[in-house]
Amino acid sequence: MEDDASMIASEGNNKEAMEVEVAPALISVHPVQDSVAVAVGCELRVFNLREGCSITLGAESGEACDHKESIRAIRYGAKGKVFVSAGDDKVVKIWATDSWRCLYSVPTEKKVSAVAISDNGQFVCYADKFGVVWVVELDELHENQKPVQKKGSPLLAHYCSIITSLEFSPDGKFIVTADRDFKIRVTMLPKKPIDGAHEIQSYCLGHTEFVSCLAFVYNQEFPQGYLVSGSGDSTVRLWDFTSGLLLHTFEVGSEVGHQQTNGTENNHFAITDLCATPDGSSIFVAVQGLPGILVLSCNLSAKTLSVLRVVSISGEDFIPTSLGSSLTSDFLWMVMGVSNLPGFDSSSLARVRVISGLNKCNSGSVEGDDTIKILEDKQVPCGEKVLEKLQGSLCIDKDVFSAAAEAVKASMRNLLIKKQYSSERREFRKRGRNDRKGKR
Repeated sequence: MEDDASMIASEGNNKEAMEVEVAPALISVHPVQDSVAVAVGCELRVFNLREGCSITLGAESGEACDHKESIRAIRYGAKGKVFVSAGDDKVVKIWATDSWRCLYSVPTEKKVSAVAISDNGQFVCYADKFGVVWVVELDELHENQKPVQKKGSPLLAHYCSIITSLEFSPDGKFIVTADRDFKIRVTMLPKKPIDGAHEIQSYCLGHTEFVSCLAFVYNQEFPQGYLVSGSGDSTVRLWDFTSGLLLHTFEVGSEVGHQQTNGTENNHFAITDLCATPDGSSIFVAVQGLPGILVLSCNLSAKTLSVLRVVSISGEDFIPTSLGSSLTSDFLWMVMGVSNLPGFDSSSLARVRVISGLNKCNSGSVEGDDTIKILEDKQVPCGEKVLEKLQGSLCIDKDVFSAAAEAVKASMRNLLIKKQYSSERREFRKRGRNDRKGKR
């Protein structure tokens, strides 16, 4: 009993620590750059780039649509008609981007770690921290209809491993999932996903640390494309995902190690996000501790990755936590930010930067030219108006920047590096699990 009491006290302390755990800021861009969204903590900030004005969520319906806890995943659909947000409050919200009404609210049993939308916009998938992927089918809604509460159906499972990334293949035939235990799974998407996906196409195995992000690279010559993955093992890997064959491995450390890396320990450069150009020729890579972006060239014919350049961001300690781009514009949007930042008056930080030249960076350019340009605040689309909305403020203190950078590194480790428990501690945690309590 005393042991259990001490463990309960320890668990209580851990829960308190989890409550103040920082959440990295996220960014997502509409497919034709009609709007851009930033999530920081429980706040979802959206700006209408087409009309040059900020958006108030749920303004037409007059209903409160905010998340109650940190948002961990946001995503526009391929056609831009719907937007999905989800996170620690165990609610998936599905929005109509023409009015920014909340169409559906989907309660979940566990906290959500990733979301994806099928290319036809018919299905929304979300992954929870217990390793299960759920699917929701979207129905046609009538104008002014109130939000509908939906229930997700289980699609597939990684069995007790946090799913870190979730993507539909370009042809819509597969759904690809990555997890904290180094695995990438490629699953055939059935005609009726609501009934579950039971046919595994392949596993892409080779990473030696958590897989943090996925992206597809494809073009007209290679419509099915290839899969790109980033990991905590400091590599970006190129895969033939239908067979699980590893085509090429790029070691990030060899390129960014000589750059200023904000005190990254042990030359460990975890990949935090990936963003590919629409033609699949270039990949922008956010690296833990790197104040800038690594740009890779992707040769789809030769099936290889190579470095183009490292784009350094001088003048501020900007280390991107999330990347986003549209299918039609020449801009890469980046955000650095965290929520629940301890020790400061403002507990949340978001800083947005934009790079131009996204679609020209692989056209024979060399390092040092001005093909890729980091825009000043007044040069970004819609200027300082969009930054004031997405950041919450135009001015951010330098000390807050430094603290945020350290908080982001700690957050990545806490979220994705698997914790080790003694056998006694594991048994105690099993007894206290919420999902088991309901089955007794």
